[in-house]
Amino acid sequence: MAPKFGTSGLRGLVVELTPGLVTGYTEAFLAACPVGAGLFVGQDLRASSPRIAADVMAAAVRAGVDVRDCGALPTPALAAEAMSAGAASIMVTGSHIPADRNGLKFYLPAGEISKREEAAIAAAYEAGRRPAAASGGAIRPCPEAGDRFVARYAAAFGPTALSGLRLGVYQHSSVARDALSAVCEALGATVVALARSGDFVPVDTEAVDAGTRAMLAGWCAAEGLDAILSTDGDADRPMLADGTGRVVPGDVLGVLTAKALGADAVCTPVSSNSMVSLIPGFTTVRLTRIGSPYVIAAMEALLAADPGRRVVGFEANGGFLLGYTAKAPAGDIAPLMTRDSLLPMLAPLAAARSKGLTLAGLVDALPPRFTAADRLAGIPAEAALRLLDRLADPAFRAGFFEPAGRESALDRTDGLRVRFDGGAIVHLRPSGNAPEFRVYAEAGRPGDAADLLARFLARVREAI
Repeated sequence: MAPKFGTSGLRGLVVELTPGLVTGYTEAFLAACPVGAGLFVGQDLRASSPRIAADVMAAAVRAGVDVRDCGALPTPALAAEAMSAGAASIMVTGSHIPADRNGLKFYLPAGEISKREEAAIAAAYEAGRRPAAASGGAIRPCPEAGDRFVARYAAAFGPTALSGLRLGVYQHSSVARDALSAVCEALGATVVALARSGDFVPVDTEAVDAGTRAMLAGWCAAEGLDAILSTDGDADRPMLADGTGRVVPGDVLGVLTAKALGADAVCTPVSSNSMVSLIPGFTTVRLTRIGSPYVIAAMEALLAADPGRRVVGFEANGGFLLGYTAKAPAGDIAPLMTRDSLLPMLAPLAAARSKGLTLAGLVDALPPRFTAADRLAGIPAEAALRLLDRLADPAFRAGFFEPAGRESALDRTDGLRVRFDGGAIVHLRPSGNAPEFRVYAEAGRPGDAADLLARFLARVREAI
């Protein structure tokens, strides 16, 4: 499959991300979008990322654009640094997908590109558009970008926010592994480094496999940990486990973080846990299609109507977007309307500690709605869409979902989301980034959600 835009950036096989293709998309971005004060470039820890980043920077310099080489750093750190400088940025990352794939995430000086700008970049690439000829572009290193991202949270939460906690950091190949340890130590925690890897590990925070869950539980027991923190490859999605090793779903982290920051308006995809609509402090909840561009568009609409709203966004994968200057225990946190993984781990941990609770205790105080999610790999998009087309027929749909009960509501915002009598939910959706089919389940008890997930993973596999 040729590289294409998905829910977040351009993705494709490494062998297809040739120097010519990377150069062409970089030139298309520079031709179709404003870059402001220049271009900041970052990368994750995949073996293919340094070469692709070099291709991006070379193309920009040939176009006369000044480049700041930020090296390996979290995607939100790159975005924050570039936006503060009034510059565009490109992150070389495939996020959580396997190492044989990679991609490009594009940012304007004001933040993430929209779907409209995605289309403009794709059209410029197809037309072979290039930026106007210029000279004088140069590359300068910017190693301080990662340090400033650590300082953002160290200053806001303060040196005692996590004191007394013993925290594991599952390092694997996360580009945030050192930054995450540094922040936790700066907030007073004792940090235990776990499983640092020299090879890329595709950690999907939205669909944590049974082997990883068992590994997390084992570490908690062996090391006496209060929690384990980790991220996906480029650190725009968190993974936080409580002291038993139980992973807290990303949309639950979103709810906890929004509550801790005093948000009054939440934008989140339709796939998120429906408990978000049960929180009294959230006076406005907007449900969107899946993907940060849709969440950002909803946040921007609320802020345009009332700039004083305390608006946040989050996704089921845990990526958190902050739309206003929020109050933290030791200071303010500036807005950052791109997915971040550090804030939705630090805020719940600090909130639990301040209340004298464990992380598990903080989660258990929320309305009892539980989710489970997983994916089927190797599912061609055409096959996935054929199944969704068949499910448009009410009779076929009733038979397919018969084990879950009678349908009470249907939502086609993104894929197919069905609510049943009794409140259970099953959501089917092809991935926008890879040949995968995602299945989400929600119920009033965790075991019921897990059972629904297993049942409908099997039914989808059989139907396809």
